[in-house]
Amino acid sequence: MLKQAIVIRTDLGMGKGKIAAQASHASVEGYIESAISNPKKAEEWWRDGQKKIVLKVKSEKELREIFMAAKKSGIISVMIKDAGHTQIAAGSITAVSLGPEDEKKLDPITGKLKLL
Repeated sequence: MLKQAIVIRTDLGMGKGKIAAQASHASVEGYIESAISNPKKAEEWWRDGQKKIVLKVKSEKELREIFMAAKKSGIISVMIKDAGHTQIAAGSITAVSLGPEDEKKLDPITGKLKLL
C-alpha cells in the first residue's frame, strides 16, 4: 500500500492553521514531484485514496535527518520553506513530504516518529 508521510516541525510555535497550511503545501508539492518523477506510482496513490500520515519532529536538525534518510533510500522527498508572510521567518524549514511510497519502504524512516 502506498502512502505519503508529512513531517512537521513542532519547535517553531506555529498555530494550528499554519501547521495545516504547511502540511497542505508538503502534500501537494510531494504529489507534484511524484507525478513528474514516477507518474504510475502517483496515479496509483491518487486512485487508491491518497493515504497520508502526519508526523512530528522537535527540531530542524531532526527534520533534515528524516529528509536525508528518505533521499538516500530513493524516496521522493520535498522540503518546505516558509515564505515568511505570517507567523515565522522567511526561509524557515517547516515540513517535509516523503512519497507517496510503499509503506514498507517509509516505515523504517518514519516508524519511530509520533503522530502530530
